[in-house]
Amino acid sequence: MKDWSIELPLLFIEYIKTRQIENYGSAKKEVEVYLDEIMNDVAIPRLISVLKGDNEEEILLALTRIEEISKKNPEMAKPISKYLDDLLKKKNKKISNLTQTISNNFSKAERKKELSIKRKIMRDKEKLFLDGKINGNEYAKARKEYLTLKD
Repeated sequence: MKDWSIELPLLFIEYIKTRQIENYGSAKKEVEVYLDEIMNDVAIPRLISVLKGDNEEEILLALTRIEEISKKNPEMAKPISKYLDDLLKKKNKKISNLTQTISNNFSKAERKKELSIKRKIMRDKEKLFLDGKINGNEYAKARKEYLTLKD
């Protein structure tokens, strides 16, 4: 793992935690502890050393790969988000622009998730309204909240 590019250990760990952890059954807790250790001892220190380093080419390369991942699957790159704030202040425009794009991708994904939750609530309220279980005022209030978030 130490030979991988800097973002891969984080992505690998996030993938295991989100997609594979249920397959471990009774060993699930031990696997989570082990993954957290790897994250804290290997993945994060390497990432921080590159992102806080002075080698702008290495930073750009890492950010470019992270940006591609954040477009396709923002959840996989989410652990990286807390290390981006300092990069927004860099004088190198390419670095700050890539960092801003990555942050925007995270924001869009978060908004998409919120809208999905609200959409589900709205479908449930609509079904209840059509079944006569809630009155028009409750439905109108839920619809207004949904439309406010959508804008």
